[in-house]
Amino acid sequence: MARSYEGEDVNIHFDGKRCIHARRCVTGAPGAFNPEAGRDWIDPDAESAEALLRIAYACPSGAITVERKDGGTGEEAPRINQVAVLENGPLAVRASMEIEGYGAVTRATLCRCGLSKNKPFCDNSHIEGGFVATGELPAKDMEMSVPDLVGPVTVTPHADGPLQMKGALEVETGTGHAVTRVKGAFFCRCGQSKNKPFCDGSHKAAGFKA
Repeated sequence: MARSYEGEDVNIHFDGKRCIHARRCVTGAPGAFNPEAGRDWIDPDAESAEALLRIAYACPSGAITVERKDGGTGEEAPRINQVAVLENGPLAVRASMEIEGYGAVTRATLCRCGLSKNKPFCDNSHIEGGFVATGELPAKDMEMSVPDLVGPVTVTPHADGPLQMKGALEVETGTGHAVTRVKGAFFCRCGQSKNKPFCDGSHKAAGFKA
């Protein structure tokens, strides 16, 4: 489902398997992103390169990436590593990360309901499945200051278990309030943990398979 759209100043790459239909592209640049146009729904010449880069950065799943051809600065890694816990939905990660088995990315929405058919990525199965889990969590102790939240992050989806992230991270609510800052954590992806978004071992009793 991945496709590239070539323009004069930029190429836009779209990975439909990672798209969660957040619609940041359609509402941010409706001239360049028109889902009613069918297969050729992306027009990379309808907006400036800078505008299209802003759209790419706003795409939480990383389904949209922009490659510049005009000599300007292209996509850059996030300045700090963040994991946003979305209400009744996935983990939205922005970091210089390497996902085991999938390579280097800077943005991804990772399943935490256990229902996705595209694990470790979200495919919106939480909606049909009625997954309920708050994205507004109480703040905990902070191990680091904001300037420390840099550097590489590795994401390992453990077989039939949690997502392990290694590296400096800020975990935040879906509305952007800091919950905690850690140097690594295990995140629930079975949907059963009593300590969401973190793993508490419930995947074992639940017989989670991934």
